[in-house]
Amino acid sequence: MEGRRSGNYEASIWDDDYVQSLASQYMAKEYLELADELKKRVKIIMDETEDQLDQLELIDTLQRLDISHHFDDEVRNILENIYMTGKFHDTQIKKDLYTTALKFRILRQHRYPIPQEVFCSFMDEDGNFNAGVSDDIRGVMSLYEASFLCMEGESILDMARDFSTNRLKERLKHITDSNLSKQVKHALELPLHWRVQKLEAKWFINIYAMKFNANITLIKLAKLDFNITQAKYQDEIKQMSRWYKETGLPEKLTFARHRLVECFLWAVGFIPEPHFGYPRKILTKIAVLITIMDDMYDVYGTLDELHLFTDAIERWDINALDCIPEYMRICFLALFNCTNELAYDILRDQGFNIISNLTKLWAELSKAYYLEARWYHNGYFPSLDEYLNTAWISISGPVLLFHAYFTMANPVNKNELQSLEQNDGIIRWPSMVLRLTDDLGTTSDEIKKGDVPKSIQCYMNENGRSEDEAREYIKCLIDESLKRMNKEILMESPVRDLVPAAMNLARISQSFYQYGDGFGIPHRETKKNLVSLIVEPFQV
Repeated sequence: MEGRRSGNYEASIWDDDYVQSLASQYMAKEYLELADELKKRVKIIMDETEDQLDQLELIDTLQRLDISHHFDDEVRNILENIYMTGKFHDTQIKKDLYTTALKFRILRQHRYPIPQEVFCSFMDEDGNFNAGVSDDIRGVMSLYEASFLCMEGESILDMARDFSTNRLKERLKHITDSNLSKQVKHALELPLHWRVQKLEAKWFINIYAMKFNANITLIKLAKLDFNITQAKYQDEIKQMSRWYKETGLPEKLTFARHRLVECFLWAVGFIPEPHFGYPRKILTKIAVLITIMDDMYDVYGTLDELHLFTDAIERWDINALDCIPEYMRICFLALFNCTNELAYDILRDQGFNIISNLTKLWAELSKAYYLEARWYHNGYFPSLDEYLNTAWISISGPVLLFHAYFTMANPVNKNELQSLEQNDGIIRWPSMVLRLTDDLGTTSDEIKKGDVPKSIQCYMNENGRSEDEAREYIKCLIDESLKRMNKEILMESPVRDLVPAAMNLARISQSFYQYGDGFGIPHRETKKNLVSLIVEPFQV
C-alpha cells in the first residue's frame, strides 16, 4: 500500500473555547434603538442634499462605510434622477475629472450603462490622457477607481488604468498629506471595486473620521452598525464552532486543515448582509467539508481509495459507506447529512426539490478532484487549457455559488436555475478568479507538499517561460476574468439575486491570497482581518 503523504498543516489558532468566549453588548435594545434613530437622521441628510456632486459623494461615503444598504430606496431614486438628467456632456463636468469618474463609477456599480467615452474630453488628439490632469491627485484617484469597472474591449478604460496607476505611483512620494498618502497606497494595493465590503468599511471608517468635514452622524451610525453586525457574526460563529466540534471531524481527520473560522470569514466576505445568517452558516459548513475533501484528494488518500470515494459520491447511496475506508466514512456521512438537510429545508419552505442539483454538484467536484489526483499519481503534466477546464470546477466555485443561490433566492426560480446550470458566466468567471488567485498564492507551498501542477507550472512547462513570466501571464488571465465579470454579471446577468455574491467571491478570493496562502497557512493579514471583523468592535 502507498505511504501516506502529509500536508504538515498548522493547527487552528481558534479553538472552540476561545470562540465561545466571544461576547458583545451591541445586540441590546438600547443600541438597536439608537441605530434606528441615526438612520432617520441620515435619511434627512439625504433628503436635504440637492447638489449632484454632493449626492454622489454622499452615496460613495455611505457605500464605503457599508451602511448604504439601509438606504437602498433613497440611493436608487437619487441615481435614477442623475442618470435620467444625463448631464455627462455638461461643459462643467467635462472639465472635472474627479466628478466625471466618480459619477461613472457609481452609476456603473448600480448597473447603469455609462459609456467609456465620457473620458474622451480628458484625452489629446493622439488618444492619450492629457498630462495636465496629472496634478489633480483627487481626480486621478477617482479615474483609477473608475477604471476597474472596465469590460472587455474598453481600450479607453485600459488606458485610464495605466495612466492613473503610473501617475499615482509617481506622485505618491511627493504627497505631504499623510491621510491622502494612506488612501493612495491603499488604492494601489487593491482597487475599491474588488475589495471585501466589511474589511473596507473597518478601514475606511477610521480614514473618514479624520476628514475635517466628516459627518458625525455617518460615523456614529457606521461604527454602531458594524458593532451590531459583528455581534450577529459572533453568534453565528459560536453556533458553527459547536456544530464542528459535534461532528468529530477535527479529531477523526487529523491529516486535514481545520479552518472553521477562516471558512466563516469566507462566508462573511461572500455574503456579508446581516439578514443572511442562514446562507452564511450553510456556506461555512460547505467550505469546511470542501477543505477536508481537498486535502483527502490532494495529499492523504491513495488513488484506489479516492476512486471508491468518488464512486460513492456519484451514487449518493448511504450503503456506499461499507465500500470506502473508515477515515472516509465520517467525511462522506457529514457531507451526505448536510446536503440532505439543506434539500429538506428548501423543500419544506418552498416546495422545490433540489437534491438532484446538489448531488450533481458534489459529483462534478469529486470527479474533478479525482482527475487531478490521477494526474499527480501518474506524473502527467496537463496543458494550461486542459488544467483550467478542470481546475475552475475543482476550486469549488460552482458548489459555493449554487449553494449561495439556493440559500438566498426566495423562491428558487426554475428558469434562473437552468441558466446557472448551463455554465453561465456568473458561475464560471468568479470560479476562475478564485482558481487563479489561489494558484498565485499557494503554488510554492503546494508543490513542496506534492500537489498536482498548477496554472503557473502548466504555463511554464508548455511555453518554456520563467516563473515570473508565468505569474504575469496568470495575472493577465485574472484581469480578463474580472472584466468578463463586470460585463456578464454586474451589467448583464438576469439572475439578480446572485449578482452580489458572485462579485464578492472574486473579492474574498483576492483578499485571502493577496499576500500568499491566507487560508491553508493563514498569514498575518488573514489573522488581522479575522480579529478585526469578529473580535474587535469600535468604541461608540
